[in-house]
Amino acid sequence: MSTQRLTVAQALVKFLAAQHSERDGRRMRLIAGVWAIFGHGNVSGLGQALEEYGDEVGLPTYRPQNEQAMVHTAAAYAKHTSRMSTFACTASVGPGSLNMITAAAGATINRLPVLLLPSDYFANRLPDPVLQQLEHPLEHDVSVNDAFRPVSRFFTRITRPSQLLSALPEAMRVLTDPAETGAVTICLPEDVQTEAYDWPEGFFAPRVWRIRRPAPEPEVVGQVAELIKEAKRPLIVTGGGTLYSEAHAQLAAFAQTYGIPVAESQGGKGALPWDHPMCVGAVGSNGGTAANRLAKEADLVLAIGTRLGDFVTASKTAFQNPQVKFVGVNVLPFDAGKLNGLSLVADARRALEALDQALKGFVGTAPSYREEVARLKKEWDELVQGYRTPKSEKKEMAQAEVIGLTNETFGGKVTVICAAGSLPGDLLKLWRCEDPKAYHLEYGFSCMGYEIPAGLGVAMAEPGREVVVFVGDGTYLMMNSEIVTAVAEGLGFTVMLIDNKAFGSIRGLQMSLGSPSFNNELRRRDDRTGRTDGAPLEVDFAAHARAMGASVWSPKNYRELEEALKQARKARGVRVIVVPVSIDDRVPAFESWWDVPVAEVSGQPEVRKAREEYEAYLKKQRRYF
Repeated sequence: MSTQRLTVAQALVKFLAAQHSERDGRRMRLIAGVWAIFGHGNVSGLGQALEEYGDEVGLPTYRPQNEQAMVHTAAAYAKHTSRMSTFACTASVGPGSLNMITAAAGATINRLPVLLLPSDYFANRLPDPVLQQLEHPLEHDVSVNDAFRPVSRFFTRITRPSQLLSALPEAMRVLTDPAETGAVTICLPEDVQTEAYDWPEGFFAPRVWRIRRPAPEPEVVGQVAELIKEAKRPLIVTGGGTLYSEAHAQLAAFAQTYGIPVAESQGGKGALPWDHPMCVGAVGSNGGTAANRLAKEADLVLAIGTRLGDFVTASKTAFQNPQVKFVGVNVLPFDAGKLNGLSLVADARRALEALDQALKGFVGTAPSYREEVARLKKEWDELVQGYRTPKSEKKEMAQAEVIGLTNETFGGKVTVICAAGSLPGDLLKLWRCEDPKAYHLEYGFSCMGYEIPAGLGVAMAEPGREVVVFVGDGTYLMMNSEIVTAVAEGLGFTVMLIDNKAFGSIRGLQMSLGSPSFNNELRRRDDRTGRTDGAPLEVDFAAHARAMGASVWSPKNYRELEEALKQARKARGVRVIVVPVSIDDRVPAFESWWDVPVAEVSGQPEVRKAREEYEAYLKKQRRYF
């Protein structure tokens, strides 16, 4: 057997460059490149290997500013490529690697493939403890990287070069499995990275990993078809699995043919264009009147590609029909069985195609139900338009109206990105999509700081696509560093920096639960009270963004905002529009609820009142389906 003598790091680089994914005849590089922040733990291992061999094998290296951010970028890239391609991310021993954990959890929760290569202590233990090593008195082999175990879908530590021969193929299998994918972590001790080994030539042969489309069991398809035929008020809830499967065309035809309305989760928005006759908008805690009223009385719910989180189910209060039945269509059996539903374990596209065949000759729902759906949709669309339309008489701009004006300017095919705060709820209700790639929300983990790195990832995944990143001032202060990275890479997107001088979402939630505003507004500490309720703290976001290389606009009213949006759309590079908005002009909830416990005892009358309302809602929760 012919061999190549390479270090572990060099072999890793060559192996990753030879891996591809394939689905439906479309092939992509599985690992598009490596995001790297070097330190003593990886600069002489992976750093050396990437410098010597990266260009030769076509595996580019990118330099981010923050370890968490680079994993967010990789996850966003994977999401936009329908999980067919991702990046590897490497960081140094200790804090560098540990900084990746938050984003690793987000990737796993959202079922997005990312490859993490954290550096580790010396396997030979001679310089023990090495700089930045955690010591444990009872477990000599533990390191901070063990914290990756619960947030990874595959985890290993390479302590001998030969272990890479089995670890890397298994890692690629997990990355490309639609049911198992998530964060894949391969810990690399810094001495092992530099050790040489005679690698079989075949280890570096090009390999294509086929992303499977599991077909549904015919018997279960028959059961589901009968349930659909019997249902009087069926409802589809679409999730991210529909989009990853690229089943939007099949969903549109299925819903139209059989007269079944489609409600959207954060992950599933965009699967149907907003003006599709059966698209009834968002459902659940962040939902609208149309979907929530239909959900309340639905007798059959087809949950396609969604894990039915508490926002979709409104903390188990959305579906009130005592006879309601659930069907879970999902590649992951764990998700398919949610709410005690009938599990149809399959790829979303194949499941819809099989159900369509099983329902041939079925005319679908009654005309009266379709008329009700049309009426509710019309009423909801008119309500949405009212919230989106700027009211010139207002002294301050409103977040909802800023969203509407941005959507009107950029259109429904631009990719809008967000993750946390009050913006996701408003965008879910108010943003109008016309393209399956038009809505990009990280809401499984709702991680503050995802937004700007995600803009970078989408811009890399699809050069030329317009991207609009919505971010609140609180999130911007947490993670803005990748503006510098985008400028360095010559990439462009628009950042809508919504400034309400607070963690506005949690402030609103706090006050809705009876408590006065406390520690959520951006204020100076008051010397008299000792609390953070002093004068508002003015931050010059425009100057800050400009200093990092962005083009910046600071509109003060809707007329200036409209002009800024037009100019930003024509400009190149990173464009930041700083928009001051009212902290209190909020979009309400629409006949829904979210379970956030209220203090059971309190000396504050408003808290006691909120507790009474909370207990009333608890009585509406379904304990069992």
